[in-house]
Amino acid sequence: MRKTKHFQPNEPLLFGDHKAPMTRRDFISAGLKTGGHAVAGLSVFSLLANSKQANAALSSDIEALRDSCGISAQGAGKIPFISFDLAGGANISGSNVLVGGLGGQQDFLSTAGYSKLGIPGDMAPNIANPDTMQSDFVNTDLGLAFHSDSAFLRGILEKVSADTAAKINGAVIPSRSDNDTSNNPHNPMYAIAAAGANGSLMPLVGSRNTDSGGNSMAPASFIDLSVRPTKIDRPSDVTGLVDVGDLFDILSQQDAVAVMESIQRVSAQKMAKVNSQVTRDDVIKDMVNCGYVKSADLADRFGDPTTLDPVADVDIVGPGGIFTLAEFDGEREFQKTASIMKLVVNGYSGAGTVTMGGFDYHTGDRSTGELRDLRAGRCMGACLEYAARRNQPLMMYVFSDGSVASNGRIDESMDGRGKGEWTGDNSSTGASFFLVFNPSGKPELMGGNADTQARNQQIGFMRPDASVETASAPSANNVNLLVQTVLLNYMALHGEQNQFSTLVPGQGLGNSTMLDSLTAFQPIYTG
Repeated sequence: MRKTKHFQPNEPLLFGDHKAPMTRRDFISAGLKTGGHAVAGLSVFSLLANSKQANAALSSDIEALRDSCGISAQGAGKIPFISFDLAGGANISGSNVLVGGLGGQQDFLSTAGYSKLGIPGDMAPNIANPDTMQSDFVNTDLGLAFHSDSAFLRGILEKVSADTAAKINGAVIPSRSDNDTSNNPHNPMYAIAAAGANGSLMPLVGSRNTDSGGNSMAPASFIDLSVRPTKIDRPSDVTGLVDVGDLFDILSQQDAVAVMESIQRVSAQKMAKVNSQVTRDDVIKDMVNCGYVKSADLADRFGDPTTLDPVADVDIVGPGGIFTLAEFDGEREFQKTASIMKLVVNGYSGAGTVTMGGFDYHTGDRSTGELRDLRAGRCMGACLEYAARRNQPLMMYVFSDGSVASNGRIDESMDGRGKGEWTGDNSSTGASFFLVFNPSGKPELMGGNADTQARNQQIGFMRPDASVETASAPSANNVNLLVQTVLLNYMALHGEQNQFSTLVPGQGLGNSTMLDSLTAFQPIYTG
């Protein structure tokens, strides 16, 4: 009898037909590396520290200067954006998010196609229950259609309330990308920043110390290293962002802020006496002046370390939190996700990437992938629920470098759930998807009728055999254009899709009619 080894979510995955891990990305994809250990900080905070007292307040003259220096307590006022980079080539299409033909998600594929996507014939979504004449394997609780036994879906629904779920909708993008490679420019962080996303502490964050902040690269055309993501993958990284040395050990928070305000005023008075004939001097004076203002503002807002600490946030950890203390303490991926979502949802950062490793799970079983997908789903659900508790909109994007396929053999173990074993890489079955939470109600799809809306909810389509139709959309066979498609949809949520061609000169998505067909939702937020 063949004995198949099942891998737990934190066990590394090594295959004889893959080269030995050599690079950082190889180690992440195999699950050999789950998080970095370097603590990143910002030099502008060198005047700040832990506070013993809270409730300081800026003086009115400093408050006025804060706006002129471009300092915002709420970031840039754009929709928070979180991406999940599932390193290694996770299954997204079919067994998790349904992908169909030209007519949309429920323009069903062939039974053989679903088998390739790991769904056996008796669980295929095209099989109707004779009592209801509807499929028991299609779930639309989140607007976007998932397979009813999707591990992503089960994880998300564990963490979101029914009210939160009712205010979520999403879209799927069937799209090929190379398997197990560092050359996939999947990451959309710089593109989202180009659309105006920014934070009150830093523009971008990511759980990896890379230029993209994640495992996959960013498209070269969008990279702007002046907004390079700050590495955040644990609560101590978040609380370490603001540190004023010994100042609060000597003074109360209120007195410390007053000292910083006084420094700004003295500095401004001295510089006002300088006769400047050179524009550069004006710039320097402005930078110094605003530097003091920002230091005072940061001490005012973040002198109390619990302000930023995900562990101290009762909406995140504790009896009424999204995570219990036991599960939070026992799972690094939950700590990583909580740290990113704390910063992004609250506007301290404009956008962030959560990288999760070990998704190259074609191990000849189904259990390994199911357990990892379930954990990823819980992390996704946590972000959506936290946005709901903070009454903030959120766009959450999920992607992976490549994909997997099944040969139809069934894993009958408890965690295998009677579904097809993942037996090899297959880039043709790839897809990405995004979910949007709107505090005001479920996001509305573009299109004047149900058929058009169904096509807008699935950008591109698959052939009946479950391979991406590469001519179905610009994003279907070009990862750079996939990122442009995500950017277009982010801008559309703000009602700014008409600015897309100006923001991306030489964009590859087509004319305005084509752009409309690649846009899923009506605007939900105008700032």
